[in-house]
Amino acid sequence: MSSEVKFEYRTAESVSPKHPDKLCDQISDAILDAHLAQDKNARVAVDVAGGHGKVFITGEVTSRATGVNVEKIARRIAGDVEVIAKLAEQSPEIAQGVDTGGAGDQGIMIGYACDETPELLPLEVVLSRRLNQFIFAKFPFDGKTQVTLKDDQIDSIVASFQNATGVELKQEIEKWLKTPLAGSFLAKDIKIFANPAGDWSRGGFDSDAGLTGRKLAVDNYGPRIAVGGGCFSGKDPSKVDRSAAYMARRIAVDYLRERSAHEVFVRLAYAIGVAEPLEKSIIVDGQHEIITDTYDLTPRGIIEFLNLKRPIYEPTARYGHFGEGFDWDSTET
Repeated sequence: MSSEVKFEYRTAESVSPKHPDKLCDQISDAILDAHLAQDKNARVAVDVAGGHGKVFITGEVTSRATGVNVEKIARRIAGDVEVIAKLAEQSPEIAQGVDTGGAGDQGIMIGYACDETPELLPLEVVLSRRLNQFIFAKFPFDGKTQVTLKDDQIDSIVASFQNATGVELKQEIEKWLKTPLAGSFLAKDIKIFANPAGDWSRGGFDSDAGLTGRKLAVDNYGPRIAVGGGCFSGKDPSKVDRSAAYMARRIAVDYLRERSAHEVFVRLAYAIGVAEPLEKSIIVDGQHEIITDTYDLTPRGIIEFLNLKRPIYEPTARYGHFGEGFDWDSTET
């Protein structure tokens, strides 16, 4: 038998709110919020592509809201860009299934919670996100962070940020490593890669293109946990891609706390136009169960329980949809 020592490596990344993909996510959700602020029953599915001075906005909006200026919203978030918008009403074939309370699409949504961190998220996800937020406070520009753990200790850090020199960036990382959060997980020799491809001053849409929904692992639970449905941003809560994913997280948190569990997975599956889920599985510390009937898992039930017809979505598009203190992260309603 081999006597080789085996280590467990886990890695997660985070991107700043000025990353091109995150700019698109925020524009999509800001447009959604603008409609919900006037019409809580608005049907919105907006996608954004941006880059090199232009922003393209397309999708479907059926709403009584008036005066929603998508160009102004895009420029508030992305700066001085040319905006090209083409929005149509929701397809009547889709609407007829949603109007009767059915799901807006088929899909499988994943919920997750674990006891590794106070945020009930994987440790590598929290560390990479908090490092990103720490650096962004000093350099509020386009940027990425990545943290690799070896046996739950920080083994390596990668950070690339616009308008920060490698020396400055390394100094910020070293400051963060002295915080109580990072200091609890320090290995002896941490490898730091600060702007490993060189310093850079062009970022965001000036240097790269972005697209709504392209940072799914960042938006969810990191690469260790499966991603089920599509993206969240730009979608009103009748889309179970969003609402059922939020509910799955809430159920995972509930079970984790009620059972004093270490790890909980939730799976919810839907058919378009059908209200009840086709699957409502939960795995609590490796034990498979069916979610109890105390939860109303119809789209209408989820929307009412989590009060989702509010303009609350733009903040979710910045640093992830879970672990940032949103209602579905807590057992308190």
